[in-house]
Amino acid sequence: MKMIVPAFPVNEDFRIEALKSLNILDTKSEDKFDEITALAAYLCDTEIALISLVDNDREWFKSSYGFSTTEIPRKHSFCAHAILEPNTPLIVNDARTDERFHDNPLTLNGTVIFYASIALIDKNGFALGTLCVIDRQPKELSDKQLEALKSLAHQVVILFELNKKNDDLKKVEDKLRKRNESLKEFARVISHDLKMPLANVITTSDLLKLKLANNLDKETSEYFEYIKQSSFSMSDYINDVLDHYESDSLAQNKPELFKLNHLLREIAELLSIKPDCTINFPESNPALNCNKSALKQIFFNLIGNSIKYNDKEHIIIDIEHTEDNIFYFFKITDNGMGIPDDQIDSIFELFTTANGTDRSGNKGNGIGLSTVKKLVETLGGCIKVKSDLGLQTSFNFSIKKQTKI
Repeated sequence: MKMIVPAFPVNEDFRIEALKSLNILDTKSEDKFDEITALAAYLCDTEIALISLVDNDREWFKSSYGFSTTEIPRKHSFCAHAILEPNTPLIVNDARTDERFHDNPLTLNGTVIFYASIALIDKNGFALGTLCVIDRQPKELSDKQLEALKSLAHQVVILFELNKKNDDLKKVEDKLRKRNESLKEFARVISHDLKMPLANVITTSDLLKLKLANNLDKETSEYFEYIKQSSFSMSDYINDVLDHYESDSLAQNKPELFKLNHLLREIAELLSIKPDCTINFPESNPALNCNKSALKQIFFNLIGNSIKYNDKEHIIIDIEHTEDNIFYFFKITDNGMGIPDDQIDSIFELFTTANGTDRSGNKGNGIGLSTVKKLVETLGGCIKVKSDLGLQTSFNFSIKKQTKI
């Protein structure tokens, strides 16, 4: 009598679809699966242990202990028989005396004499394959060994599901990354396209105001000033949008060696600090080795906010620096308006503002602090804020030290 070729399960098409959806066939070996087959062989005292998956016309091994072949034809598969009754362990104490396997090539060459398996059943009830143990001699499993094999098979199914979830998450992340890149490009193009018309509005309003100077009443002059200030506000908004979406590229800049106070003076010049503002730099003027461009953007936004959202006659900003073996630590304290307690937790969210208007009566756009947080975290640090309403605000942030490349 010839060996019995395994039949196909009644739900074969759906079973294969479930198997394919795992995206695990023909993947590389993984320690987490290899550890299970090694443990299964040890607990059951067998020479071989396999995590097998029954494909259309083959049995493929995700993990193998004591067995060098990666796949065999499905018609020769013991596991293809096991998935026909997935809720019952298939135990063959001596394949030479079993009509299903007595002249199976694996039995004839002495590889599979003893065989025991637990079906790997997914959450939808499809038997994908088995966790099996094999020996070249007849043997039996104790009840404890069989229970251990069942527990290990359950862990294999859990790992399959985790792999699938991780794979799905990677796909989602890839889609989000592509959408984010598209959004960044859209923001860049739109922002650049809007800059020129805004510049024209500002220039044209100034020219009209100059040309009509002798015929303007107070109310009309105020309208021209409103047009100009609104255009400047829109220009600032566009610049902040660009800074936010270009911060990822900024964070990729290589580290360089520079003096902190030199950087802070550059920022002060860019901000055109007036006599009514005093910025106290760190006394030590430390040398830093990090991403200078990203740090400059962080300080530019924080110092700029300390000036804009300050209601005192004289603005005072204190900047402190400390460090350890891993991080640079910075603290910026101002004597400004402060932040209400119920808004402290939300100020780093995009398009969220804490104060109604700034020093000049303009409303913020809620982009700058979001950009700061994004840059700080990209540089391996974190940022926190403490504030006393009406008195002062302190921003503490860290960035990870980098080795110059």
